[in-house]
Amino acid sequence: MLGHLARRLGRMQQISNGLKGIRLQQLLSKETHRHLQTSLETIRPISTVSLWPFSSQPRDFSQPNSSWSPEMRKAYDHYNALCDTDTENGEEKRGPWRKLPSYNRSIKYATGGIHLSKLIQAKARLFTRNVKEQGATFEYMVFVNKEEKRCVCVFQAGHLLEGAPGHVHGGAIATMIDTVTGTLAGFLSGPVMTANLNIDYRSPMPLGSVVLIHSALDRIERRKTYITCKVTSTDESKLYTEATALFVSISVGHLFGSRN
Repeated sequence: MLGHLARRLGRMQQISNGLKGIRLQQLLSKETHRHLQTSLETIRPISTVSLWPFSSQPRDFSQPNSSWSPEMRKAYDHYNALCDTDTENGEEKRGPWRKLPSYNRSIKYATGGIHLSKLIQAKARLFTRNVKEQGATFEYMVFVNKEEKRCVCVFQAGHLLEGAPGHVHGGAIATMIDTVTGTLAGFLSGPVMTANLNIDYRSPMPLGSVVLIHSALDRIERRKTYITCKVTSTDESKLYTEATALFVSISVGHLFGSRN
């Protein structure tokens, strides 16, 4: 008796599962049909379709957020205005300044870089962009002037960058100098790695302050790119740090070799 009841319950469960499967298939079919119909309605000529190879745009960490102080936002607006397109004789002309995007791992968004990113420690992240709390560490953006071969970084030091009480850690300042000078060297010379960094700390930098990191090309000698740098207050009346940096051009093969 119990065995017969169990078999009946088993058949009923199979029928129920089958009905659920049919219902799910119908729902999926309707959803697939709706998605296909929507896609067909939104198809545009190939000349206007974006060829971006990823399903969503990467997050640019150098965009304004709620942690930015009024001074940070003012400096951002000032340099961002230099990137605006001017109109001359009815024609639009792009200015010499350009704001560079900043991702948590730039290699992922270079051409073909998504594959390299998987090969070279896929979980790795640029540590200046690897903090979930906005404003806690490195808040910065870089504006570059290719014609003048220089760049300016607006940097706000968060509360987790403390060294001496109430002041920014010297290593955090060195990190930003290396980041900014390397950004300029890479922009001008292609892939590079730091070979030498000399830093003179002139004055303590208060924690939470907003500063400008000015970098300029000194010279290029074959594979070597020399950059000068200074860190100042936003009105440039206060000098915090001076530095010189040397970068050496590399090939993609160096990135694989550096893993050992």
